[in-house]
Amino acid sequence: MSEKKSDGGTASNPFTEGFDALQTMMRGGMNQPPFAMPEMPKMPGMLGMGMPAMPGMPSMPSIPGMPQLAPVGAMPAPEAGWWWLPAVKPDAWQAAAAKWFAPQTDVSALAAADRRFRSPSWTAQPYFQLTRDQYLRTAAFWRDLVASADLDERERHRAKFFLEQMLDAVAPSNFFLTNPEAIERAVETNGESLKHGLENLKHDIETGHIAMTDESAFAVGKNLALTPGQVVFRNELFELIRYTPTEKLVHQRPLLIVPPCINKFYILDLKPENSFVAHAVAQGFDVYLVSWRNVSEALKTLTWEDYLEEGVLTAIDEVRAHADVETINTLGFCVGGTILSCALGVLAARGELDDFVESATYLTTLLDFSEPGDIKAYLGESTYQMRAQQFGEGGKDGLMKGSELAQSFASLRANDLIWNYVVNNYLKGQDPPAFDLLYWNGDSTNLPGPMYLYYLRNFYLDNKLLEAGALEMLGEPIDLSLVDIPSYVYCSREDHIVPWKSAYASAELWGGEVEFVVGASGHIAGVINPPGPKKRSYWTGTWPAPDADAWDAKAKETAGSWWPHWYNWLAKHSGKRVAARKVEKSTLGAAPGTYVLEKA
Repeated sequence: MSEKKSDGGTASNPFTEGFDALQTMMRGGMNQPPFAMPEMPKMPGMLGMGMPAMPGMPSMPSIPGMPQLAPVGAMPAPEAGWWWLPAVKPDAWQAAAAKWFAPQTDVSALAAADRRFRSPSWTAQPYFQLTRDQYLRTAAFWRDLVASADLDERERHRAKFFLEQMLDAVAPSNFFLTNPEAIERAVETNGESLKHGLENLKHDIETGHIAMTDESAFAVGKNLALTPGQVVFRNELFELIRYTPTEKLVHQRPLLIVPPCINKFYILDLKPENSFVAHAVAQGFDVYLVSWRNVSEALKTLTWEDYLEEGVLTAIDEVRAHADVETINTLGFCVGGTILSCALGVLAARGELDDFVESATYLTTLLDFSEPGDIKAYLGESTYQMRAQQFGEGGKDGLMKGSELAQSFASLRANDLIWNYVVNNYLKGQDPPAFDLLYWNGDSTNLPGPMYLYYLRNFYLDNKLLEAGALEMLGEPIDLSLVDIPSYVYCSREDHIVPWKSAYASAELWGGEVEFVVGASGHIAGVINPPGPKKRSYWTGTWPAPDADAWDAKAKETAGSWWPHWYNWLAKHSGKRVAARKVEKSTLGAAPGTYVLEKA
């Protein structure tokens, strides 16, 4: 398929070049651990029954960011990923097999519910329809087996999770030769899509992660994190930003925001139109924010208590002094909320809480880790022991890399956050669109080993915050029931990291009055939901209730963003309006500061 040039030479054909290169790549030329694709195992107990195997798939290349079946060491994977099979009884095997072989079995409903196979291209030719149908039938077979296995709920969740990881990985949509949409695009573009897909793959291998957005379109401080302010304090762990008031009159009592330390703070300050910080400032709140340091090797010995003493407690003192007030309001987001809760527990144990803090807001925060969402499939004793050995005594020789954390969280929604981009970026040769939230998602941060191990052991594994005094922090026994200040608790109904019922159980640990609110959508989209037309909805109800289901049964749904509801609640705890204090130019620099610019 070569073309003749006018000078008698031979011109390259992009289709031929791209196809040949992709074929070489997919035959295993770049198929190296740890990103090599797992193959579906033989089905125990089904030998000799003539059950078709999963359609033959070429191996995917080694791509940075590809999920491993146990990226944080939770299970002996992948070869041991079928540990649950002995729990499947013979009659369950027979029932699943009968369903598979049933001539009336129709996969059209399964295909319609799966966005990967909605294109008419999957039914235009018998080969692709057969490939799709066999995959969907086989996937349903394995799901039926997991559902019927004699397992407790936690083990069933782990089995289902890792099965879905494998099923997602071997979907025919992930491979060029079995994806009719990718093939059609290659033909339509005369092979240019293949060529550009390889260029995208090369770029991602060089950068070490799958590009989810046009990363060249964003820069922190240029078109992200634009809310004006000044850095008013800095230590080795965080910068404290005070934002410039936009109103002549502001609430007397300031608000301190504690974002998660596993991500950068500007998720709360994206573009002005969806900036949580900018909207809070516009409502007349005097806003301060903690910008955590992206931990380097030099800071890898920092502990959980350092994040309390040198982090939140120091920030509370600095805000009180800077604003010249006795008490402040506080807000913690995700693990920032967990850190804030522990800091408030220390203040309560010291008898200082009422003197320092008026109220607390918690956004998608876990304190009761009994049901920690999908991440529990990755977290077990083996996880801790692996990291403890890797990080050395007390974790002081280790650094939990942000790239590993990002990969683990992405794999919780692998089809949306990994395979979608593999198909579009590499197989179809498309460039990802510019999306600020996905840029933030890829801007990962590191955690110090001792802090990470403490968090994993005492919260996710041992769930010690449930028992008053089970943990001591900074020499004080932690009893969250002594945190008796007003609390606003927000969670998201579709959150897979902090399930809303777990947030409800967490809220039951605090003393004092609680305003419990459930919003639509997930962990991030539910929080970053500025006021606007038709912006989802939220639910409010009477606290306390017998349990989460009882609360939900009587909850009232309100259309729109939950932000105005929170503004009204916070205003009640923020004192009278006073003349806004001028924000002087700081010798430490302007917002967004320098720590947020440090890369993992």
